[in-house]
Amino acid sequence: MHPAGLYVVATPIGNLEDISYRAVRLLSEADVVAAEDTRRSRILLDHYQIQTALLSLHEHNEQDRIPQLVMRIQQGELVALISDAGTPLISDPGYRLVRAVAAEGLRVIPIPGASALTAALSVAGLATDRFAFEGFLPAKSTARQKRLLTLSNEPRTLIFFESSHRVSDCLRDMKNVFTRDRRAVVCRELTKQFETVLRGTLGELLSQVESDRHQSRGEFVILIEGSPEQEAGVEGAELARALLEFLPSSQAARVAAKLTGARRRDLYSVLEDNGAKSDA
Repeated sequence: MHPAGLYVVATPIGNLEDISYRAVRLLSEADVVAAEDTRRSRILLDHYQIQTALLSLHEHNEQDRIPQLVMRIQQGELVALISDAGTPLISDPGYRLVRAVAAEGLRVIPIPGASALTAALSVAGLATDRFAFEGFLPAKSTARQKRLLTLSNEPRTLIFFESSHRVSDCLRDMKNVFTRDRRAVVCRELTKQFETVLRGTLGELLSQVESDRHQSRGEFVILIEGSPEQEAGVEGAELARALLEFLPSSQAARVAAKLTGARRRDLYSVLEDNGAKSDA
């Protein structure tokens, strides 16, 4: 029998078979399952003949539910936390509950499994050693482009979630900010019946999505190839040198790294090699 605590349980992102034996057993043994959408989660539980009671937990009621759930754990109960799909807390509510349970000295236990983030990364064919997850971009184009501009020199693979009604506009803004030749991947409906993975440049992907109405339906993960580190390093070094007029070398390197995506220690080394004054 599992000990009392909050169990953060990953569930399938589409195909109901993508769930672990451990997750099914935990959901069956739990005293209550806190779910983002109880109607959607009931489909999964019914599929595995799990009779555990469901309790809604979403961004609008999370704060009110927390004391109740913490008290139940303190009384020795097993509380399972699930989201609509995939691993909870990845662009989903729940972190306030986790923080509150941990603050009381109670157990928080992960039950790992499916995630659209890692599923997309595994089939994209882009660099996987370093990546940055940005979740959902702003809905308005102006704000979206502003956010993308801050990432234009990021050397790591970039990963975004996007909805069907904004995917074309999002790709267009990405093409305009990152240039049409930046390599990217669009994953649609992962693990579901109409799963597709499109690879190409941002210009090519935008054309494919706009020319095929089926490619604008479903749930999307968009991955963007990172900016070449050499370019980020050159730009970062130039900016760091310019900032030396106003800042000590360590601060100049830190600011330039944040703005260009270059590595701070590399920029600091460049400044030292060029005879910059240290902060000491």
